[in-house]
Amino acid sequence: MTDLHPFIAGLPKAELHVHHVGSASPRIVAELAARHPDSKVPTDPEALTDYFTFTDFAHFIDVYLSVVDLVRTPEDVRLLTFEVARDMARQNIRYAELTITPYSSTRRGIDERAFMAAIEDARKAAEAEFGTILRWCFDIPGEAGLVSAEETARLATTDGLRPEGLVSFGLGGPEIGVPRPQFKPYFDRARAAGLRSVPHAGETTGPQTVWDAINDLGAERIGHGTSSVQDPALLAHLAEHRIALEVCPTSNIATRAVATLDEHPIRQMVDAGVLVTINSDDPPMFGTDLNNEYAVAARLLGLDERGVAALAKNAVEASFLDPAGKARIAAEIDTYTDTWLAR
Repeated sequence: MTDLHPFIAGLPKAELHVHHVGSASPRIVAELAARHPDSKVPTDPEALTDYFTFTDFAHFIDVYLSVVDLVRTPEDVRLLTFEVARDMARQNIRYAELTITPYSSTRRGIDERAFMAAIEDARKAAEAEFGTILRWCFDIPGEAGLVSAEETARLATTDGLRPEGLVSFGLGGPEIGVPRPQFKPYFDRARAAGLRSVPHAGETTGPQTVWDAINDLGAERIGHGTSSVQDPALLAHLAEHRIALEVCPTSNIATRAVATLDEHPIRQMVDAGVLVTINSDDPPMFGTDLNNEYAVAARLLGLDERGVAALAKNAVEASFLDPAGKARIAAEIDTYTDTWLAR
């Protein structure tokens, strides 16, 4: 098969499932750890490779939360957000919906208005400097329970507090022992305020969790949805209603949600007609980036350049970008692909 890495590197892309803190590069994590020396997180970027080796999903959550604890001031928030955008721009990511967990910051004492100002300042500066458009998904950290759901819904729906870049409302963290239906009132509030529903589901639990996300939370996209392939009726429903799956192949291996890449169910999803998007989740923690995830998906699906470009356009279609913005990035993808193949 043709080496697609050079093509993918220059391909204009959108990313829909990528976490704010989880996108911190080793350089940024080390810098934040040095700012807060009471943390157990290594201050040596090279040592972070071992630190980010996970035994299972529960261990991943523990490590993730230790990095979350490094973000303690509005200045930390602004640095992290802007540098994440810089790394995205290097990959030709034109648009990203970054999943942010404001509860993790406000409960650590960061003033809520200062937090909102920090992410918005970074968003505007990144678009001006790099041309990368950022939008926010505020997500509930499921492991923190309904108290965090109430706080996240309040921050997401209060006029004068809700940030301009906020487009969606999510639910992350562990799925086992955290049933989706209990969060229905909070998703109802968010949806009534015009936010779109994008909960994680079916990553480490079965297809019923995905059904719950659709039926109780009004999910318009599903984070991961890996176990959906176990239920043909669910796959048919996802395909019919164009409920996209935010697929993160390397993440699923790193957290042991899937045993090996060759066993990843992405082929079954695509064959069932589901709208599949490719994403990196927590890229530095998993030793990957979006370009690599496209290369992995291309291998698993047997794609050529046009197939990869079609995957990129799936993410544009499933995004919450305005129609003109979608048309612009889709046209960029087509022009880039045509030019590449004409060489």
